[in-house]
Amino acid sequence: MARKAQVRVDLMSVSLDGYAAGDHITLDEPIGGAGELFSNFDGRVIAGVQNADAPISADRVFSSVWGQGVGVEIMGRGKFGPQQGEWPDDGWRGWWEDEPPFQTPVIVLTHHEREPITFDNGTVFHFVDASPAKALELALDLAEGRDVRIGGGPSTVNQFLRDDLVDFMHLSINPIVLGGGVSLWSGLGGIHTRFDIESVPTSTGLIHQFWNRK
Repeated sequence: MARKAQVRVDLMSVSLDGYAAGDHITLDEPIGGAGELFSNFDGRVIAGVQNADAPISADRVFSSVWGQGVGVEIMGRGKFGPQQGEWPDDGWRGWWEDEPPFQTPVIVLTHHEREPITFDNGTVFHFVDASPAKALELALDLAEGRDVRIGGGPSTVNQFLRDDLVDFMHLSINPIVLGGGVSLWSGLGGIHTRFDIESVPTSTGLIHQFWNRK
C-alpha cells in the first residue's frame, strides 16, 4: 500500500521560551530581530549530508531531512518578504534572489493575490488567499503524493496546529531566551497531548524534538 502523504514542519528553530521569530520583519531583519535563533544553523544542510562540505555531526544529520520527500511548501507572507498590504511594483521575488531552495511549488498565504513567480530550478510561488484547510487541499493536489511542508513563520505553523492539520514536527530548541516575539504556542495549551514527542540533545546545546501525531 502506498505511503500516505504527511503534513510536516521541518527544522523549526524555537527559543526556550517558545518564540520562533521577532515582532517586526524588515529588509535588514528577515527574522524580525530574532536572528540569534539561527546562530547554529548551517544552511548547507538543505543539500543533504551526502553533498555537505563539512564534517557530519548529529545536528547536520537531523537537519538534512529538510527537503526529503517534500512536494510542496506552504508559507506565510512574512516568510516570502517584508511587504504588507497591496503588493508594490518593486521586483521583489523573495529573500533568496534567483535560487530559492525549495525546487517545488510553494503556496504563499496572503490576502492580496498575484500572478505566480516561476524560477528555473523548479520553484513556483503561488499567492493564495485561503484558510489552512483550503491551502492544504491545493498543496496536496500539487504535491502529487509527496509530503507538504508547513514552512513558517510561526504564526502560519500555529494556525495549522490550531486546526489539527499537522502530522509531524521537527523542532530545534535553542538554548536562548528571547523574552518576546512571535510565539509558536499562542492559544495552543494542551497540544502536546495530540503527539508522541521524542527529544534528543546534541553537543551544541540544541535539543531536537520530534513530534508525531498519535
